[in-house]
Amino acid sequence: MESGLGPVSTPGALPYYVAFSQLLGLTVVAMTGAWLGLYRGGIAWEGTLQFNVHPLCMVIGMIFLQGDALLVYRVFRKEAKRTTKALHGLLHVFAFIIALVGLVAVFDYHKKKSYADLYSLHSWFGILVFVLYFVQWFVGFSFFLFPGASFSLRSRYRPQHIFFGATIFLLSVGTALLGLKEALLFKLGSQYSTFQPEGVLANVLGLLLACFGVTVLYILAQADWKRPPQAEEQALSMDFKTLTEGDSPSSQ
Repeated sequence: MESGLGPVSTPGALPYYVAFSQLLGLTVVAMTGAWLGLYRGGIAWEGTLQFNVHPLCMVIGMIFLQGDALLVYRVFRKEAKRTTKALHGLLHVFAFIIALVGLVAVFDYHKKKSYADLYSLHSWFGILVFVLYFVQWFVGFSFFLFPGASFSLRSRYRPQHIFFGATIFLLSVGTALLGLKEALLFKLGSQYSTFQPEGVLANVLGLLLACFGVTVLYILAQADWKRPPQAEEQALSMDFKTLTEGDSPSSQ
């Protein structure tokens, strides 16, 4: 187990990819705000501008913050596992709360305007992703932050947690693209094909959304960029397994 005793090094290219992802993410958030401000009148909780709270909150919560939460274990490679785990969960909490505000805003707006709910493909995907996101966070909290789960149970669930985390993030990006296209068609209609400035700006925003999603997933896919376990963490893991299952470290 000598690999766990050496100093934790950072792969040379990783900081550049992480910095690029943050540049993309912040640009996406800023461009969403610019789109809503320039072409949709801004945001407010009352009146017709209430709807605009929805796309801004969803981009901040379900795209930017969720993506950053997934990158925590790649960025914080030398910090204690408990600290990294807490930051990972906390970012997901912030993302969930902000997304919940966005959902409340759009449902409240539809209610005030007597508009139908949950009829479009975007809305179906949106509810599915939001429910999956909550279930993923709740199950992850129960397994990895709550001390009741056994070592073997955590080990068996960890690959599924990682897979569904990346899948939900990918679905979130796709849902945002569906919503962006839907918003453009509702307002521009046939003028969308005439390269209206709003349509061009929103198309660029859509490309940047996709680029942010791909960059985050690329970082996650690199096996040698994963956070290596530290020596004390390996020892604690073996002690935890002994306590929860009665196995001894020598049995490994």
